[in-house]
Amino acid sequence: MIRHAHEDPELRALVRRYVTPERRYWKLSGSLLRMQSPEYDQFLRDLREDAELITADEIATLLEGGWRERRTAAWLVAVSRRTGFRERLGELLLAGEVCCTGLAYCVALAGFGTPRDAELLSAYLDRYLRRPDLAYDQPVAMGAFLFIDLNLQGDRTARFLGPDGLWQQWLQDTAHTSCTTSVVTYLSLMRRLCAVVDECAEAQ
Repeated sequence: MIRHAHEDPELRALVRRYVTPERRYWKLSGSLLRMQSPEYDQFLRDLREDAELITADEIATLLEGGWRERRTAAWLVAVSRRTGFRERLGELLLAGEVCCTGLAYCVALAGFGTPRDAELLSAYLDRYLRRPDLAYDQPVAMGAFLFIDLNLQGDRTARFLGPDGLWQQWLQDTAHTSCTTSVVTYLSLMRRLCAVVDECAEAQ
């Protein structure tokens, strides 16, 4: 069950503290890559500070909220390298319960970059590449999966990306969408966002 800030005082206080200042929840998306200094530099410093200050219990509470809370929480997890939330993020990604959060989950998992993170992304792709009627976060999940696979020098993505793989089938079945057919596009996006996480973690 999703908790709603307008009827939950505990969650509302966390939203005011971590989610809504300077519309952080909105900027934690692809638009982050279009920000310029000095706004960008200050944004990263503030995000890093809050990633260090927020407690695990507070993150868990935010992950029970709506898309704004969950997106912000996932980024705070990514920046603070809190791998203890790996399984929870994997569960939320697979559930597909709310919109606008998948990219943040994928960034966190890609940043962790272990075989287990690859497994969680693979489980998502196994389920949702078979569902062309549900165009959720398949492209960014594939980008994150490939990002990890390349870093680990594995071959986990081959069964998805082959000529008869689920990725090509999904693209054919969702030809009406605006998705580009090149997985390199999503790999590039994931590299850039993971670079932001690294930069943020080091921001002073």
